[in-house]
Amino acid sequence: MSYIDLIKERARLDKRTIVLPESNDKRTLIAAAKIVEEGIANIIMVGDEEKIMDGATWLEVDLSGIQVINPATTPKLDKYVELLYETRKAKGMTMEMAREILLKDFLTFGIVMVKAGDADGMVAGANHSTADTLRPALQILKTAPGVKLVSAFFVMDTKFKDMGDNGTFIFADCGLNQDPTAEELAAIADTSAKSFKALVGPKPVIAMLSHSTKGSAKHPLVDKVVEATRIAHEEYPHLVLDGELQTDAALVPGVAKSKAPGSVVNGQANVLIFPNLDAGNIGYKLVQRLGGAEAYGPMLQGIAKPVNDLSRGCSWEDIVGVVALTAVQAQLS
Repeated sequence: MSYIDLIKERARLDKRTIVLPESNDKRTLIAAAKIVEEGIANIIMVGDEEKIMDGATWLEVDLSGIQVINPATTPKLDKYVELLYETRKAKGMTMEMAREILLKDFLTFGIVMVKAGDADGMVAGANHSTADTLRPALQILKTAPGVKLVSAFFVMDTKFKDMGDNGTFIFADCGLNQDPTAEELAAIADTSAKSFKALVGPKPVIAMLSHSTKGSAKHPLVDKVVEATRIAHEEYPHLVLDGELQTDAALVPGVAKSKAPGSVVNGQANVLIFPNLDAGNIGYKLVQRLGGAEAYGPMLQGIAKPVNDLSRGCSWEDIVGVVALTAVQAQLS
């Protein structure tokens, strides 16, 4: 059974309600039908029910099992307006502004539904930027208790079953923090370890990636990863973590013995922490597009309730997978 099939099984055991606000996107409509058909989650779509059902008819998919909420007609609009106002009034929000936003911005409407407890999580980004998806989540839901930094990760299910956890890895941060500091990289490693335990397996092995292994190159970029590794060892001593490591030293035991003898990672990393967003984004897309991996994300870690982004190049199958992962996150939140 594939990794994502195992996640779907977990999602079915304790079915959660996920909001899909991008009801004008055909991939989202197809995914919603498939999710309901497979019993992965209960689905709420935001928008005009007639238009959504017309789209479903054109696509020849069955959306009879979903719930549609129209912001303009829902009896809960006043409740949501007040909730958004109370959450953002310190930033200048007025009741009038809150109402206008909720009537026009379906992503924010979905986030407020999650905040109100009327849904367990939200997935969006098929036709919105990461910034548009994440901004309302960060503003309204806030960070989870004890979390220093919200970050993003991908679950990468590769064909190489002798690597990672039966071929599955977490890559971070590939979607949010552009140039994290050493302290932030250490925090990303800690939250990524927690995400690995929640979604993949019990034993995260973390590599702090660089173009250098154990001093083989000298550069401020290398210094940052070295310092991040030191901070992680100090602040999160329970983690199995090492750096700075080149990717081959992180993944190949034979190379690790040569380049990083004695490393606790020992060429068996299953959580890869990239030094910046350029490296992370390029890395995951290379593994996905040239290596044939399934990429699920960018998933968010550190937000009070599950909200996850999608690549605008995603397929409907990707949306189904991210919804399943979001449902499992909701079970654990």
